[in-house]
Amino acid sequence: MSDGGGDRKDRSAADDPYPSLGLARGTVELAAHDPRWREAYEREVERLRPRLGGAGGGDSVRFEHVGSTAVPGLAAKPIVDLLVLVSDLDDAEGVARALEAAGYEERPDDDDVPDRRFFVRGPPERRTHYLSVTEVGSDCHREQVTFRDALRADDDLAAEYERHKRRLAEAHPDDRSRYTNAKASFVESVLDDAASWEVDDSLV
Repeated sequence: MSDGGGDRKDRSAADDPYPSLGLARGTVELAAHDPRWREAYEREVERLRPRLGGAGGGDSVRFEHVGSTAVPGLAAKPIVDLLVLVSDLDDAEGVARALEAAGYEERPDDDDVPDRRFFVRGPPERRTHYLSVTEVGSDCHREQVTFRDALRADDDLAAEYERHKRRLAEAHPDDRSRYTNAKASFVESVLDDAASWEVDDSLV
């Protein structure tokens, strides 16, 4: 199965600011971790911050790098996941318009996350960024950051997750929804463990 890598290699760095990113919509293919993913996240934040601040977000807009590209050493779909954190999701129309002006397209939330608005960057044949707008402290915010931090803190857990993802990617290379749904039990188990750690810490 081609990942479009040949097309990416034909572009110069000047023509393509995200040479290590890109995956066709609906497909699943994992790439070895690339330190440039962090750089791509930071560049995107630098590009978006003034746009969103001027769209009613002000200084209250915050960003988080989440998903597997945010975990050093972890193989991932080569798509950068960002959270844009706002104080009130019901008052985020200005932020949504600014994102669309910056090249993002709002998409239906196929993962059925109730407390976010979901945006993508890149054409369907080469998505490079996923972006979720959610409120500070929402379930979406807390779960994404908690899962990321658990993987960052435990190399064995991250390795187990990678093995799990590779099995699922091999089983569902052209069905992103089934791949995502099949990961859910692993993610939930990590979040449950993290919640139990928080309770234990509060009792100390």
